[in-house]
Amino acid sequence: MSKLHIKKNDTVYVLAGEDKGKTGKVLKVLVDKNRAIVEGVNMVSKSTKPSAKNPQGGIIKQEASIHVSNLSLIDPKSGKPTRIAIKKNDEGKKVRIAKKSGEEIK
Repeated sequence: MSKLHIKKNDTVYVLAGEDKGKTGKVLKVLVDKNRAIVEGVNMVSKSTKPSAKNPQGGIIKQEASIHVSNLSLIDPKSGKPTRIAIKKNDEGKKVRIAKKSGEEIK
């Protein structure tokens, strides 16, 4: 399994595609497919059958996955997209550091 630079609940910026320039929170990371589902990004229409949860059925809008290469983490200090570095902190634990500001990404 490969290691990805984004995690669930990160705020990301979309670099490419139809939703280029949008920001959103990562809802789910699909590690095996190198994709992530981001809130409000890559919306698709899906038809659903009537069920107990949705008795009307019909067409619903939901987020589809987007490739992680098209996503960049938001710098916690400046609010702009940044690359990340992996460094060890004082306790020897690996942490993600924003390249632009040097701030730790939590």
